[in-house]
Amino acid sequence: MEPTPRRILIADDEPDILEIISYNLNREGYETFTAKNGVEAVERAKVVNPDLIILDVMMPKKTGMEACQILRGMPQFQNTLIIFLTAMSDETSQIRGLELGADDYVSKPISTKVLVSRVNALFRRINTKNEDDDKALTIENMVIDPSRFVVKIDDVEIPLAKKEFELLHLLGSKPGRVFLRTEILSQIWGKEVIVGDRTIDVHIRKIRQKLGIDCITTVKGVGYKFEL
Repeated sequence: MEPTPRRILIADDEPDILEIISYNLNREGYETFTAKNGVEAVERAKVVNPDLIILDVMMPKKTGMEACQILRGMPQFQNTLIIFLTAMSDETSQIRGLELGADDYVSKPISTKVLVSRVNALFRRINTKNEDDDKALTIENMVIDPSRFVVKIDDVEIPLAKKEFELLHLLGSKPGRVFLRTEILSQIWGKEVIVGDRTIDVHIRKIRQKLGIDCITTVKGVGYKFEL
């Protein structure tokens, strides 16, 4: 029996882009679905339950970022892969998208080869995960549960964005060990995603603020480590 193809939802208000992306992903063996705006993307996602969602940032009714925020707030989409298509090349916009829980972004005008390679790379990262990656970590009064994307301190649940959670889980997996910045970028965002050092700093700051404790130590010029 052949494996069930991965399902990808593509949301963009330009029909030509929807057609060309769908065509190229279909050729790779993926099953594709489309939406013309942010509202339709959210509703379509509820129906088709995709493995990955590609969202254009600038769409009518709801932007891609607004749609991403709504989707990440639903339990069924907390682990769904999300890629942004964006014509905005400034770092602030890219960081904002990653903060909202996007796994990657691809700049417009779109290179279908680049987009397909990014899609394949994200699915490869999922396929190479170890069983231990889903085990809950208990560190003193903190529990980090990757199977449910839940962090608790003294049994109080602390909501984190997807990338914030993944970063905390990585650092918490080996307390006291210093993770290099390059290592963090590779493991959390992947080698194919080009993000600046500021991206890590922003996520670390937000984790500290949300947890209300300074459990992540900055090692200047090197990286970060988890300490309670």
